[in-house]
Amino acid sequence: MNTELNRDSIATLVHDFYADIRRDSTLGPVFDAAIGADWEPHLARMVDFWSSVMLSSGEFKGNVYGKHMALQGIAPEHFRRWLGLFESHVHRLFAPEVAEGFLAAARRIAASLQYGFFGRVEVA
Repeated sequence: MNTELNRDSIATLVHDFYADIRRDSTLGPVFDAAIGADWEPHLARMVDFWSSVMLSSGEFKGNVYGKHMALQGIAPEHFRRWLGLFESHVHRLFAPEVAEGFLAAARRIAASLQYGFFGRVEVA
């Protein structure tokens, strides 16, 4: 699609991606247990997060690592599925070079979280 990279396109990505997450049989239960019924604050934080990562907006303030380390029942399959869905969404919305920028950041974050959960990187 080659959508321009801006806060609005990031919001589209976040909302579309997390709609798929919620429907996913592997990831939906994990996210529902952590987030509950009110997804709007999480979606807004994710728009801020990805805007900070991709646009250097500085809007996101938080501890990604600490927040995720508090989750229970995380397995390597969750990372495989999350990255696979994310990859399909960024490639659908953005030019290849922009999509690769998103994926490089997502893979770095996933590697850090996996190391925290498992003591090694299972999926990158």
